[in-house]
Amino acid sequence: MFYSISQAAKKFNLTTHTLRYYDKIGLLPTVGKSSSGLRRFSDNDLNCLAMIECLKETGLKLKEIKKYFVLALKGDETIDERMQMMIDQKSRIEQEIKSLKQNLKKIEFKIKYYQTAKNVGESNVYNEYPQMLAEHDKLFK
Repeated sequence: MFYSISQAAKKFNLTTHTLRYYDKIGLLPTVGKSSSGLRRFSDNDLNCLAMIECLKETGLKLKEIKKYFVLALKGDETIDERMQMMIDQKSRIEQEIKSLKQNLKKIEFKIKYYQTAKNVGESNVYNEYPQMLAEHDKLFK
């Protein structure tokens, strides 16, 4: 089955301009064209788009994504290099998740602080709740 550029763009919440750009820079080397010159996206092309969007959302730059797909087109001889790219990206994502979790703890503390301040009627709650000061210092120092 084939999809128009509009259908493919809609499926991934992208613009047709973005898909044309991806095609222009070589991210979609297997996209075919109809006899009238319109791009035709196959299921395989949509799978590639899904991977492009996944890698973009995890912080990989388009240049690196293109390198990944160029390697993929070369076949089995590049499996080790592609696997290493995914291992490296996985490590970056895990580090980002760790950082986000730490930041979430800080945000949760601030919510707890403001809830306590609201209940007490003042923002200086550390006098009445010294354990909160200890928790603050642990998170922010």
